[in-house]
Amino acid sequence: MRSAELRLGTGIGWRPEIADAVEAMPGIDWVEAVAENLCPGHLPDSLLRLRERGVTVVPHGVSLGLGGADRPDEGRLTALAERAQALGSPLVTEHIAFVRAGGALTATQPLEAGHLLPVPRTRDALDVLCENVRIAQDALPVPLAVENIAALLAWPGEEMTEGQFLYELVERTGVRLLIDVANLHTNHVNRGEDPAKALDELPAEAIAYVHVAGGFERDGVWHDSHAHPVPEPVLAILADLASRVRPPGILLERDENFPEPAELERELDTIRATVKTSGELLELPELPELPAQTAALPSEPPHASPAARQRTALTQAALLSALVAGTPAPEGFDHTRLKVQSHALAAKRADVVAKVAPELPGILGAAYRTEFLTYARTRPMTGGYRQDALHFAEHLLLAGRPGDADDRRRLSDWWLERSGPAPLSRRPGTRLLHATRRVLLRR
Repeated sequence: MRSAELRLGTGIGWRPEIADAVEAMPGIDWVEAVAENLCPGHLPDSLLRLRERGVTVVPHGVSLGLGGADRPDEGRLTALAERAQALGSPLVTEHIAFVRAGGALTATQPLEAGHLLPVPRTRDALDVLCENVRIAQDALPVPLAVENIAALLAWPGEEMTEGQFLYELVERTGVRLLIDVANLHTNHVNRGEDPAKALDELPAEAIAYVHVAGGFERDGVWHDSHAHPVPEPVLAILADLASRVRPPGILLERDENFPEPAELERELDTIRATVKTSGELLELPELPELPAQTAALPSEPPHASPAARQRTALTQAALLSALVAGTPAPEGFDHTRLKVQSHALAAKRADVVAKVAPELPGILGAAYRTEFLTYARTRPMTGGYRQDALHFAEHLLLAGRPGDADDRRRLSDWWLERSGPAPLSRRPGTRLLHATRRVLLRR
């Protein structure tokens, strides 16, 4: 595949809440959809209609954890490949992040962050990331692009800048880059990093496309919310990038707190104008055509030693455990920032559980958030969000809550209906489950 095939144009993140609005928007060349929210055999009608119109759809993964100490899970890679094939996508994207830690490499309980966490910019972490990226590339039917992420905290003892880290990653793997200019702004506010220096150092020819998004600042910390308008500092970084290279694609991300369609259209117009003006001022040439990989691959694939993987595993497990399980903070981290990140993870966890299991806030009412955050302080997530919702409901029932008997019965019914592989009415052992329900309700 050559780069000319990746002239994506202007796009927007497709979300079910704005699906109708996206279909009606003028000038949308492509959309990006969260891969884990799609089922290849039952794609949303909205995405199918967009594809029929010639709109490109790119699956954007959030759960591979390519920066994690473990090798990428084969099942997750297969699922991402299936979504790319079902959508006829020209590429797939993921993040330079870790999302889980613990397990066999550390002989500790596996932990899930439920969020994208930054990898340390060290030689060990780079070796692990490069090998994981090559494993993913070999398993995917189309090119892979990886995204720089936003961070609330910095790792102690880092050996490279973000630009240097990305440059070497591309040099060793040929992977493409998804550059998020909002994340560069976030890291400028939170970590004191210079976005212009990062743009100076990264390989511009490897850029597959660019993300633009909004956020907000609170107590000197920038939160990459994807729920607010794009601010001027982010547009300024986009202008700087566009003055250096004409990116093949630009995409507006919005994940919640959706405004009226007209406001999203105005943001897209502003983004188009920013890129057009910056590019025209310097009369930039088009990027040269590139092969399927953006750099010549080494004859020997990148390899991470077992020792590098274990060292990475130990550091990541220690950080994640401090964030979600209340263990002591690893040496060298800013304790205030760790608390901010820990609170942000718990808040996101509560929000996502409420989305995947809306019956829970429906049953618990105003008490839902307080109950969930209390639960989360001592019970880290070890699986997905749906499993987390079941564990939360079980925790409440075993503690004799909610206090109202009718609400407790509704919660018990909900938990029993979803705590097995088949609906309660069709499940073997239903009599035993009913007995369990009676025990729970007596508490």
